[in-house]
Amino acid sequence: MPSLAKPATWTRPLPEAHPPADMAVYHLPTGTYETRAALAFRGGSFRDKRHFAASAVLVRHPEGDLLIDAGFGADVAAHVAMLPRFVRAPYQVGRTVSEQLDAAGYDRGRLLGVLLTHSHWDHASGLDSLRGTPVWMNANERRYAAEDPDGKVYRHVSPGHEIHEYGFDGRSYFGFPSSYDVYGDGSVVIVLAGGHTTGSVIVFVTVPSGERYAFIGDLTWQIDGIRRRVERPWLLSRLADSDPDQLRQDLLRMIALDGLMRIVPAHDLGCYDGIPLLTPEAAARSR
Repeated sequence: MPSLAKPATWTRPLPEAHPPADMAVYHLPTGTYETRAALAFRGGSFRDKRHFAASAVLVRHPEGDLLIDAGFGADVAAHVAMLPRFVRAPYQVGRTVSEQLDAAGYDRGRLLGVLLTHSHWDHASGLDSLRGTPVWMNANERRYAAEDPDGKVYRHVSPGHEIHEYGFDGRSYFGFPSSYDVYGDGSVVIVLAGGHTTGSVIVFVTVPSGERYAFIGDLTWQIDGIRRRVERPWLLSRLADSDPDQLRQDLLRMIALDGLMRIVPAHDLGCYDGIPLLTPEAAARSR
């Protein structure tokens, strides 16, 4: 399959970031489900079976912590049963985010909320066991989640959660026209990338070592979309994406940043390698 034209690599100065010394990120894996590479990106093989991650990332910050996505929930079997039959896939369940936080002795009082990259089932399912934790969403995604058929699981698990609606200002960030600096120090910056769902976001995180992450949700399902410069298969894009043209534009923006940061598609299990798991020792340091 032909690749997208290679965009010019980002050569402008990197945005300023001043992460506090005790800021950190942790990977909370909750399970996987199976998908063929041919269904994940153009040019993928049907013989190539991919184990799609269903994960959350905990961002620890002295002004309060955030979870990026929620992974599989305690009632994931019921959530899968709500999906159209043609999108169901074999899945393997691990510990929920809630179980991992409790096992580590994490203080839930530190948790500001769950920041959803978007509201699809495999990102929102785990809200069912995070009762009382606010959900962070922008106005575009709130509307999508309330109205679109693909928001069915979200609508099932979200009652009882306070919605913290955040907005974007006019400040460009890595070429994205609008952004939201969560803590005001450049360590966690959200940009609107509304091609997959109308309110999908990318979360840029900079840690004290200077390493930068881009948690890109479902902009592409696998890192192949970045490295091979390929989109989803045409039919899958028409089924899954709200605005394929916008998605292509944002995908090219991220391709231009490859090599400057660790790009983490939500469902590429290998891209989480090296992000530490949450341990009791790490949780104790956050108190």
